Amino acid sequence: MHITPVIKKRIGIGLGILAVLLLAGLGLFLVKRQQLLEAALVRVKAKVEAKFPVTLTLGPARFTDLNTVELRGISVVPTAPLTDTLLRARTVRASLSVRSLFAGRPVFSNLEIDTVRLTARQTANGTDNYSFLYKKKKGEPTVVRDTTKGTNYGLLANQLLEATFDNVPDEADFREFLITYDAPRHRARLVMPRLAIQSGEISGEMTALIDSVENRVGITGSIDAGSYEVDAQVFGLDKRPVVLPFVQRRYGARVQFDTVRISLSDKTFRRDELLLTGTASAVNFIVNHPKLSDQDVRFPRGGIDFVTRLGQASFALEKGTRVLLNRMEFFPELSVRRRPVPERVIGKSINGLTSRSQALAGMVVNLDVASSETKANDFFEALPEGMFETLEGTRAEGTLQYKLHAALDMNQVDSLEFDSSLRATKFRITRFGRENLNKLNESFRYTAYNDKGDSVKVFTVGPENPEFTPYNQVSDYLKYAIMTAEDPRFMTHRGFMEKAFVKSAIQNLKERRFARGGSTLSMQLVKNVFLTRKKTIVRKVEEALIVWIIENTRLASKQRMLEVYLNIIEWGPKIYGVHEAAEFYFDKSPANLNLSESLYLASIIPSPKRFRAGFNQYGDLRSSSRYFRRLIAQLMARRGYISESEAESVGGLSFSGRGLQAMNFSARPDTTRLSLAPDSTRFDEPIDLLDLLGTDVPVSQEVPAGTAVPPKPE
Repeated sequence: MHITPVIKKRIGIGLGILAVLLLAGLGLFLVKRQQLLEAALVRVKAKVEAKFPVTLTLGPARFTDLNTVELRGISVVPTAPLTDTLLRARTVRASLSVRSLFAGRPVFSNLEIDTVRLTARQTANGTDNYSFLYKKKKGEPTVVRDTTKGTNYGLLANQLLEATFDNVPDEADFREFLITYDAPRHRARLVMPRLAIQSGEISGEMTALIDSVENRVGITGSIDAGSYEVDAQVFGLDKRPVVLPFVQRRYGARVQFDTVRISLSDKTFRRDELLLTGTASAVNFIVNHPKLSDQDVRFPRGGIDFVTRLGQASFALEKGTRVLLNRMEFFPELSVRRRPVPERVIGKSINGLTSRSQALAGMVVNLDVASSETKANDFFEALPEGMFETLEGTRAEGTLQYKLHAALDMNQVDSLEFDSSLRATKFRITRFGRENLNKLNESFRYTAYNDKGDSVKVFTVGPENPEFTPYNQVSDYLKYAIMTAEDPRFMTHRGFMEKAFVKSAIQNLKERRFARGGSTLSMQLVKNVFLTRKKTIVRKVEEALIVWIIENTRLASKQRMLEVYLNIIEWGPKIYGVHEAAEFYFDKSPANLNLSESLYLASIIPSPKRFRAGFNQYGDLRSSSRYFRRLIAQLMARRGYISESEAESVGGLSFSGRGLQAMNFSARPDTTRLSLAPDSTRFDEPIDLLDLLGTDVPVSQEVPAGTAVPPKPE
């Protein structure tokens, strides 16, 4: 086909006109696009300022390509009560859907922010420049809450979670972030070189200096903001652990980890209650607190699958929660709630609690824990390092299963419930750990420590020691007096008396201190032979487990346990063992101690350094000492250990030798020995001793067949 010059000319003119129109349209589009962008930013500014009490300042904005917008400068300044600048950013870039822009509803994505300064501040009177972010916003429906019932933790947690997730973009790249927090009691500085969110994947690193504790951490994971789901991992960089500064400052505990992983898989908020489902796990989780242990307690690997509910003054771990320590599983159910404190006790002492402790008043706690049936070796391997040093390396056969039930209403402390049990099936120790528990049946070297943990004396417990006193060479009066006063059911129990423990715990709760002990003779023996004297939670737990092993495997007979106990316990300053005690106070052998002398020695076991406290300056028994002696003697008679006439005739007490000198009584004329008149105190005071439960049962009925019991004294 032949195209004439005229046609070519017309085609050229047409194409030129089309090009001009396209260029004109493009120019108009670009101009209009810029206008729409500026209008959209005006609307964003108005919307933000209507939603929050802030002034939002936006710098010049322009398109850098077809759909990428660059904003040069942004700042957020609260309007009240504190007008300090909260946020400044040098550059903000984002992808903008042109279609959404022309539709009047601009949609931004792929957010990039460069050089950000986020400065949070709180003054001494409590005002700040940031709390508006999570407080109830304008336009939200008012939720009627009964504040007399306490804080609604579910509502608060839900507001915080939604404020966080609602402000997380789908795609983001944050660079050079500096976040500072300045308050009267805390200061923090966080430097974040980069944090990226790409296709829901999170990656970044951060250096945090909080209250003089510095951490360098890495962050990886994934997030789905729309579904309130997150799976994040926080770990220390440069092979250094992450330390939690707030816990250290607030509670005096050092808590650290190498890696922590937290996952939130479901969030449901209904009727002012928040239900959260997720998991949390840690590698090399370490806790150190002087009341917990005198060294680090380390959990190499552990985790929890949680189902937790938060509501009006309440928190709960619900059925479905699982705790994993190595290969051992626990299934805890916990509920903590606060009930109103009765008006009749407001401002007064609550069940023995001082006003300083009334913050705990009204708390109601219920706890149930059950473990799966676990192989014995898996059980010992699951024990935290630094918590059971004596048992580290222990090997065993069979299976173990643990159960715990506890309930406490702080408005009624006497209602405390506690039941703890470790059930064994075909259990047998095949190899002892660091400490050979079987040494109770052999001669061994014993080191006595003072309350500060210093070594005081080292001696052999066994026939090699001339001061060692065999079981059958100790006065029956002394054995019976000690068992009656310290542990009435020693010959029949398996190491524990839960009723005694509960009574002790109730008194300690009322007085907010360790006012009363609940230890059996078995526990005292283990504490002295295998453990330190330091009063920590870890030591008490380790003590209980060792006692369980010794008692439930019949590792040592009751007679041997009492024999070792009598030969190692302290009976005065640097006075250890029954031989030295009998000689020091009475210049006698242990076999020749009479009832009155035995009652005295039994009375000073709880506080051996206060061996003189039961007497006045002239050597007369104080009323409390007379009461104790008469009480224990009557109880010994009721159990058939002594006769009624012996109990009624408890009388004179004489000290000889070094014991008399140590007493340092005021001299009495014309005497070289101290003699105290027979005690005539009537036994008519109320009985309230810790372990005196069921004392009306004859001893012959309490001891199972086959258990050797020393004969009743003639």
